[in-house]
Amino acid sequence: MIERTELWIVILGLGVGSFALRFVFLGLVGNRAMPPAVMRHLRYTAVSVLPALVMPLVVWPTATGGEPDPVRLGSAAITLAIATLMRNVPVAMIAGAAVLIFGAWL
Repeated sequence: MIERTELWIVILGLGVGSFALRFVFLGLVGNRAMPPAVMRHLRYTAVSVLPALVMPLVVWPTATGGEPDPVRLGSAAITLAIATLMRNVPVAMIAGAAVLIFGAWL
């Protein structure tokens, strides 16, 4: 177990680091226009967050003890295929959830 003082040092350090990172963009650069290259890269931030959150649950699911599950892999493949073909993320997520539920039901 972590000592109480170490825990608070870590919490405060993470809080200061998080504030500093946000302040650099919002406080120092917030009133200036960013270069087009930076804006182009920032557009992809939201697109990369969802796969980063979902991928560990697909590849190493806790429900199967960390072993890959064919139903989850199939559901992820269907979701990716529909999102790529239709370019409609909500429809792809609903289709992936339907495949996951149906596969678990089988």
